[in-house]
Amino acid sequence: MATASADSPVKRHPLAAAVILSIVGYAAVIGTFLGVVPARVFPDLSLTTVNRLADAIAVVNAINVVVIASGWRWIRRDEVRKHAAAMITSFVLILVFLVLYLLKIGGGGTKEFVGPALAYYPYLAMLAIHIVLSIVSVPVVVFALVLGLTHSPDELRTATPHRRVGRVAASAWLLSLTLGVVAYLLLNHLFGWEYVESAAAALLVV
Repeated sequence: MATASADSPVKRHPLAAAVILSIVGYAAVIGTFLGVVPARVFPDLSLTTVNRLADAIAVVNAINVVVIASGWRWIRRDEVRKHAAAMITSFVLILVFLVLYLLKIGGGGTKEFVGPALAYYPYLAMLAIHIVLSIVSVPVVVFALVLGLTHSPDELRTATPHRRVGRVAASAWLLSLTLGVVAYLLLNHLFGWEYVESAAAALLVV
């Protein structure tokens, strides 16, 4: 994705950079879920605000599905600049999603599915695949991005595994995002839910 090939520590060690960035992301999410991140970091959110954040997250993810699919199509047509713009935009949307998600979880809570077994188990399956793919694809996505930002198009084709890594990253993230949007629709618009306050939000109330 890069247009220059200037040398740098990140360019020389893209995998290490990807691992470090991934660990930071994992730490933020896990710390929020476990209440390790200080409660004062998050605003005290009402259920209405939590619902609006859930809607916003779904919109961001749906847009990202279109962006990634477009980026994939453009690179298959050898439209490198459009592909690069799409992939960078996709990563920015991932960061937007992460901020919204951490705010929702840390300052509010989560919603548990309430519906018939016929819908409950498919929902759980989609949610599980969505979560697993989201977790395991982070380093792959970050690695592909780091390669793209630090190498020229020629270098990406001949000296890096960017094409192979990018294909895996795009496939995993597309499936994860799509299943996440479908799970959102099932939970928020087709069936019911119960609200569970997060550890951080509970501490704020106390």
